[in-house]
Formats: sequence, C-alpha cells, structure tokens
Amino acid sequence: MKIDLTDTTSSKINKALVQGRRSLGAPTVGMVLTLVIVTDEENAYDALRAAHDASREHPSRILVVIKRVSRGPRDRATTRLDAEVQLGGDTGNGTGETVMLRLYGEVGDHAQSVVLPLLLPDAPVVVWWPVNAPENPAKDPLGALAQRRVTDAYAAEQPIHELKARAETYTPGDTDLSWTRITPWRSMLAAALDQVACEVTSVEVEGEEYNPSVELLAMWLGHRLAVPVKRTASEGPGLTSVHMETDCGPVVLDRNDGSLATLSVEGQPDRAVALKRRETAELIAEELRRLDPDDTYAAALKFGVDRLDEPAGAQTAPTPEEAAAEAAETAETGTGAPQGGTPAGTGAAKKTAARRSAKSTASAKKATTS
Repeated sequence: MKIDLTDTTSSKINKALVQGRRSLGAPTVGMVLTLVIVTDEENAYDALRAAHDASREHPSRILVVIKRVSRGPRDRATTRLDAEVQLGGDTGNGTGETVMLRLYGEVGDHAQSVVLPLLLPDAPVVVWWPVNAPENPAKDPLGALAQRRVTDAYAAEQPIHELKARAETYTPGDTDLSWTRITPWRSMLAAALDQVACEVTSVEVEGEEYNPSVELLAMWLGHRLAVPVKRTASEGPGLTSVHMETDCGPVVLDRNDGSLATLSVEGQPDRAVALKRRETAELIAEELRRLDPDDTYAAALKFGVDRLDEPAGAQTAPTPEEAAAEAAETAETGTGAPQGGTPAGTGAAKKTAARRSAKSTASAKKATTS
C-alpha cells in the first residue's frame, strides 16, 4: 500500500501510518528500531533498497529524509513537506514501514522537527548518511536524535581526510561502513594468530590507494599489535593482502579477486577461505545488530593514518597521555629506572612487552568481531 501526501505535516503522516496498518489488518507495531536515512534524490533509491533488505532481519520504521535543492528564488520561497507512506510487503519494504520525506525550502533546515514525531516510541534510533555526511555527526540536529550514527568514508571525495575528521569528532555511537567492511578480515587474521605461538614483528597491508577500509585495517593492526605497519597500494579491488612477519615465519592472507582468499601460515598447507566483498544491505544489517558504542573502532580510528609507514621507534613511542599515566604510576608505586638507566616501561622493554601481548589481544578481538 502506498499513500501520497502533498504539502503535509508530521501529524497527518502519523495518521496515514495508523490508517494503513488498520487497512492491512495489522494494528500492532512489531518493529525494533527507527532507521533514518539522510540522502539526496540521486542516491535515495539505492540506500532505500539496502535498508529494505536489512529490515527483513531487523523490522524497522524507515524514514528517508531528502532535502530538495532550491533551483531559484521561487523554489527558495516555497516551504513544503511532501511524503510517501509505504506499508505491506508488496511495496518491497521488507517487514516494516517506510516514509519518504521530501523537504522544500526552509523546512529543510529543521528536518529534526519533522522526524521527531515520526520516531517509534521507546525504540532505538539509527541515522545513516550514505553520502555527504556532516563533519560532526553527533552534533548534527538529526544525529543528536540517534543512539547510533552511521557514515561511509568511501563515498567522500577525500576518504583519508574524512577518516581524520571522524577521529577528531568521534563520539560514542559513531561508526562507519568502511570499518564494517573489514569485519571478515579482522576475524580471519585473529583466527590465524590463534594457530601460531609466535610474536608478530611487522605488518604490511596492501589494497587500493585512498581506500578507507584499507587504512582502518592497518590502523587496527598497528594499535592492537603495537608493531610497525606498512601501507602498500595495489590495483584492488579493495583490500588485497595482509602480510604479517613473525619470529616463526610469515602469516599471509591474500585476496586478488575480491571473492576468494588464500591463508598461508608457516608450516601449514595453504587454505582457501571465502572472503567476498559484501553488499551495502549486509553491512547495514551488521551495524543494526549492535547499538552500543564500538570501542574497538574508536581506538583504531584514533591511532591515526599519520602513524602508518613510520619507523619502528615512532610506532612504539608512548603518547603524551601514556607518558603521563606511566609517570603517575611510577610516582604511586615508587618504582623507576636504576640510576643512569632508562625509565621503566619505555624503549626496548616496552616494545617487548607490547609484542608479547600481540597474540592475546588479537585473540580477544576475534571474540568481539565474530
């Protein structure tokens, strides 16, 4: 069922939703969250199709907010809200409800006032920007309504600059589909390290140039393993390989065709593993499975793109926060370096301790990504 409303209000849209459910014989609401998609007319269809597929796993009320671009003085003077309400499986909207909201004129600057009355009561809210995400999603008027805010750095004109901006403005609840795309890679690498009793000494990540998923995987490995990470460009598609040098021999995960990968571990036969590139619907469905803050993403993001390809000493040098915490601990316990020596916990001692913990941290990560 489709209901078209021209020059309408949020109250009339809510009435149309209730009347539509009654007409279909489904007076109760069995949806678990509200998904707000903020996009333009050009990308609305693809984003909505992905959301509909994801709603089969997560029944949702989907609100698509389209701010129409003013093309002249007459358009700017026109303030109007048009809506299209879709209910029922025959419209292709999965098991939930869909409302297309087209905002004209000044009402586009107050989209939150239109969306707020349409949110499901006592249900989580997720806001997704397929393109043109704001600089600070948490401070965006629509983003402020949500427990979870999803962006996609891959859709930005300058993906690496976008990652840096995400790190500067990160707020618990933020996430990015570029991070979601590497979940299978993180799980596979953690499982590979579980099979060897070795210490990782260096890592090389190969993939498309300026691909944010490649950068995020390298940043995650650098943060979790505390070893030098080299970033190498390839023709793709996407991520192509990860090469980890250990004191027992190399561990390599190689994928050249975007579908099937080969896992090579020293002393073991090579194994073929499925590692296909996933569709947007699968990525959104994964993000909707967890609505709590992703601390692992935050830590990898704040590791920073600028720290990749640095010398080994720069990779293991403590940050100012780490140095302050170490100094406070030293003052509290009364321990320190022998006279004429180096401070405890820095230099070679710190590097050795970090590398000894590499395997255990990667194993712990496997549990959180699988």
